[in-house]
Amino acid sequence: MNNSGSPVIENVTLDELKRGLADGSILLVDVREPNEWDAGHIAGATLHPMSSFDPDELPREAGKRVVLHCRSGNRSAKALAIAQSYGRDDVRAHFGGGMLEWAAAGEPIER
Repeated sequence: MNNSGSPVIENVTLDELKRGLADGSILLVDVREPNEWDAGHIAGATLHPMSSFDPDELPREAGKRVVLHCRSGNRSAKALAIAQSYGRDDVRAHFGGGMLEWAAAGEPIER
């Protein structure tokens, strides 16, 4: 959270996400629900659904950036605010285009 009490949101582009996944510098967290995950997800992501979202369960690895994503960016932005309100100041990035942008770009979807 910044001084105004609103969450700090860093938007990650598709290219940044692809680079970070390829070089291992990004820990991608999918906050969609299990049925959405089962229908298709980004390889390398971990599932932490909004319906049972617990900021303490988000990964922590030194030198790695936690990036949240969902279908279109709405839930991941909400999850960032929740995580920061629980003191997870290391959780400030999301892939706002989400699965919609990933799929529209023709990127691989794991099932």
